[in-house]
Amino acid sequence: MIGKILACTALGCTLLVGVASAQHADGYTPPKTRWGAPDLQGFWNSTSITSLQRPAGVEKLVVSELEGRAIVNDNPLIIITQQEAEAHGSDPNDTSILNDKNADRGYNAFWIDPGTRLAEVKGEIRTSWIVYPPNGRIPFKPGATRSGAQHSAANFDDPETRPLFERCLMTETTAGPVMQNAMYNSTLQIVQSPEAVVIVVEMVHHARIIPIVANSAAARHGPDVIQKWAGDSVGWYEGDTLVVETRNVHPQQPSLISATGKVTERFTRWNDGQVLYAFTVDDPSLYTQAWKGEMALNTSKQLYEFACHEGNHAMLGILGGARELEARGITPTVGPGIAAGIVPPSRRAKATAPN
Repeated sequence: MIGKILACTALGCTLLVGVASAQHADGYTPPKTRWGAPDLQGFWNSTSITSLQRPAGVEKLVVSELEGRAIVNDNPLIIITQQEAEAHGSDPNDTSILNDKNADRGYNAFWIDPGTRLAEVKGEIRTSWIVYPPNGRIPFKPGATRSGAQHSAANFDDPETRPLFERCLMTETTAGPVMQNAMYNSTLQIVQSPEAVVIVVEMVHHARIIPIVANSAAARHGPDVIQKWAGDSVGWYEGDTLVVETRNVHPQQPSLISATGKVTERFTRWNDGQVLYAFTVDDPSLYTQAWKGEMALNTSKQLYEFACHEGNHAMLGILGGARELEARGITPTVGPGIAAGIVPPSRRAKATAPN
């Protein structure tokens, strides 16, 4: 099946229908709610080294255990964790491990939870959530700009110009659309009633409320002037699957769709321990074609409280530090990121290989 996906061309993309048809593990009968809908309720987690797009240099969607381990060992967050583990027990004030003097590395491995393996989706080890296009990359149009991109960059003028996540308002990664895993806090809870589905994400505790209608023909979205965090979603059931269509994401939220785009998501129980989350992104203003993906939501322990600004003096420090830099004639900039300066083993090998 995956071989068919990888071989998909403009003439053969209908082969992707075969992926959607494999909705359950062999012999599995998904549970129902007391009102007869597919029961998706519970706590689910997407922690994994697999991310939305395939890593550079990786061509296959599905890999072996050995191939997957090599990809994991190339991941910057895994390298950081290994480096800190090797230095465990040494002087905590010794910063020699920060060879590139990246101050962002102060956000060390104790605080992150990226996982230690690639994800298993429907029993296969996957290198990306994207399954189409076959290269596992987002097919951006040249020069296309994502909605809310200016807010992800941010400036240092005042609190309202800082990123939404930093202000404890929103996280586009885990809340979506498209929902994705993050560097930590990749747990969510699904709660259902006959009239609605609520998806609560652990990161910033955003609650996405999805009204349920009879079918796709009955789906109606709210007025465009009402722009919501995570978008305007409406859902319905098709057999054992919850289908959700989302449009009109708040313009301040960095998003994978523009004001005219839509995301269609499908939630189906693969087995008792996994919900298959499949999605299609359709936005001709941003992309050369519609693109698709599948992500594994695995059964998890309950959510923990996400306390964000309570007792947090970071905003004062960020803005105060910016004023200090400006007083010195320096323009404040965003830091290099936690993984700056990390060179994966595969790239080291290429750099040292003889010409």
